[in-house]
Amino acid sequence: MEKAFVAQRVATKLFSTEAAVDQAMVEATELLADLLKARTEVNASLVFADDVQVKMVEAIKALGEARTAMVGVHGELAEAQLRLGIRTKLGYHDKPAVMRKSDITTMREVG
Repeated sequence: MEKAFVAQRVATKLFSTEAAVDQAMVEATELLADLLKARTEVNASLVFADDVQVKMVEAIKALGEARTAMVGVHGELAEAQLRLGIRTKLGYHDKPAVMRKSDITTMREVG
């Protein structure tokens, strides 16, 4: 199989994995926020379920470390792509929308 197609398959999986880690971080932080709000809404003591909140913070920290690791994987794979002599990009059709280059040029005020 041609190297460029193999690289594209790996890149597609990389992008989906990065997006999944980001989404997991969003879900975990929203859960923590909901837990904090719920404690207030039921008029529970500040110490109520404190161990749960500590575990949620640990989970969010672990997801942050996973995200940092994925950034490292992305960089290493970019270097591997160059070492293999794959210099072309097959396009952004498989990249998540937030990672695609924008075709819209915007103007901003300077100076």
